[in-house]
Amino acid sequence: MLVGTAAASAFSGWRFLGALVVALAVQVGVNYANDYFDGVGGVDTEARIGPRRAVASGLVSPAQMRSAMLLAFGVAALIGLALAAVAGWWLVAVGAACFLAAVGYSGGSRPYASSGLGEVFVFVFFGLVATVGSAFVQDGRISWLAVVAAVPVGMLAVAILVANNLRDIETDARAGKRTLAVRLGDRGTRIFFLVFVLGPFVFVPVVAAISGSLWPLIALLAIALAPVPARAAWGGAKGRALIPVLAGTARLQISFGLLLAAGLLLA
Repeated sequence: MLVGTAAASAFSGWRFLGALVVALAVQVGVNYANDYFDGVGGVDTEARIGPRRAVASGLVSPAQMRSAMLLAFGVAALIGLALAAVAGWWLVAVGAACFLAAVGYSGGSRPYASSGLGEVFVFVFFGLVATVGSAFVQDGRISWLAVVAAVPVGMLAVAILVANNLRDIETDARAGKRTLAVRLGDRGTRIFFLVFVLGPFVFVPVVAAISGSLWPLIALLAIALAPVPARAAWGGAKGRALIPVLAGTARLQISFGLLLAAGLLLA
């Protein structure tokens, strides 16, 4: 599955940092875009249970949030161009797709988050594209190891979104936002959440087998953080009681990602 240049002969620190900054800048830009579009679109109201949104609460103006969004995407684009210059210009098309997906999540006449497709795009762009793209920038090739490792990463990213949408089922439904959680209903969403919180650990032995090393198995240690959000979600927590579920899932994703990366590096 070779694509682009030949595999890099050694670890490149600046490529690693560049990919990290791009990923963070895109994440920030997505959050700003969601805040902006939901604020001006009337989706965010005083009835929202989660943390206050900047535009909807009046903390910043829509114009300021739009500028912040464009700045974040601009940073990602500039560094992304530098990475594309050394890794392959086809990455420019990938970057453009990321920006379109970020804006289309909650912007435009038919935002896909309101059509129940948010989880699909999060899995693709924050799982497959982010993980495989980072590996390609470093190695100059697409490998099965990167693709398989991207699956659990994407699943945990989806779990965070599901926890967020589970909390907002009632307010999203009233605003006409037909997220996957609204479509599945309360119980269906809780089952879906459990699958995507616990499912990633099934892929860890597969990653270890492909890498030919036992080191990636250290990612299994992160399962110690799964029971807290899993029990709260399955136990019927609602409203503000789901905010710790969101935070706990985020901690799980970060810990899992760091441990898996360390395991692959040691392998």
